[in-house]
Amino acid sequence: MREVARRAGVGIGTLYRHFPTREALLEAILDSNFDTLRERAEQLLASPSHTPHDALLTWLNDLAASTRTYQGLPQSIMAALTDESSELHVSCAAMRASGARLLGRAQEAGQVRPDLTVYEVIALAIGLAWAAQQPGGPSDLMERLLSTAMYGLAARG
Repeated sequence: MREVARRAGVGIGTLYRHFPTREALLEAILDSNFDTLRERAEQLLASPSHTPHDALLTWLNDLAASTRTYQGLPQSIMAALTDESSELHVSCAAMRASGARLLGRAQEAGQVRPDLTVYEVIALAIGLAWAAQQPGGPSDLMERLLSTAMYGLAARG
């Protein structure tokens, strides 16, 4: 928390007044992130310029990029997806529902395998984000991993 306060340019007391616990700070950060991802999914769903496949891939890239921003948090995010007692559950559930609509649309268009769940696709994107954070990889590793994953998710005729 001291490092967060230092980077934010505020005193530790100010930080604790607004966020009394580390969990409260995490909730505020992730809540905003989940809302942004939900809004992005809604934009992509309404966009006629994206195929269902491309809309899902774009959203998964956004999800993975946001996950990479918060190194060390993928476990917290995945736990919030399923823990109904979590403070993050409501915003996480709304984000997941929007992602499910993107996935469903891509499945209905025959562009993504029909047996996948949104939980599996989100877990895949978060796992790939973690892998792309590891040292030594190329700068475009995240995009390459998601592109490869989307090929594997494609519906086969």
